[in-house]
Amino acid sequence: MNQESQSNTDHHRSCVSLVPLFNHLDESQMNQVIQLAHSVTHPRGETIYHQGERSEGLYILHKGRIKVYRLSENGKEQLVRILEPGDFTGELSLFDDTPHDAFAETLEAVEICMIERDQMQELLQQHPAISLKMLAEFSSRLADTEQRAARIAMESAETRVALYLADLSEQQHNLTIELPMNRKDLASHLGTTPETISRKLSSFEEQGWIHQIGMKIVEIVDLDALLLV
Repeated sequence: MNQESQSNTDHHRSCVSLVPLFNHLDESQMNQVIQLAHSVTHPRGETIYHQGERSEGLYILHKGRIKVYRLSENGKEQLVRILEPGDFTGELSLFDDTPHDAFAETLEAVEICMIERDQMQELLQQHPAISLKMLAEFSSRLADTEQRAARIAMESAETRVALYLADLSEQQHNLTIELPMNRKDLASHLGTTPETISRKLSSFEEQGWIHQIGMKIVEIVDLDALLLV
């Protein structure tokens, strides 16, 4: 194997091994997946796929972040989720020929490992455990969506922002957290407006609960206060 081929193999191994779908496979099975994957790069602000397009296969994010969103009939953007390294998208096309039901746009330069639809379907037939892992991920995403919908319906914007900060602190295991999206996307995620997000963060800061460090970094000073909003 030449140096370039070895580098590509190492890159794909790093990409594929990040994904819980595949981390249960043994060495020979993992190598099979690695041989099927190919790398794709996209600059910041590029749309990887559009709503209504036929999916090419499974997209595994190796580096960077991707925003998955839908557009309402009046053109308003509704954030579905933010993909981080190790996350994947395009999985619905593996079970039928349904086109994408959302858009995927890069939030920064990204590297993606791509496995084509037909090849991924063969993997699912050969390794049923991958299908079970995928179903578990579907279940987790559905639970997150239902929880977010319940919060939007039942809780005030102030409570939604406070609990989001608390949840992010738990996920990042730190009281100094980095917001994974801008105010516009955060507002879409929480079912409010960017202006409301800014007002609530300023209010929390005035009350001594948080300290804002720029637009993306927030230091939580009083976590208990946020949990009681």
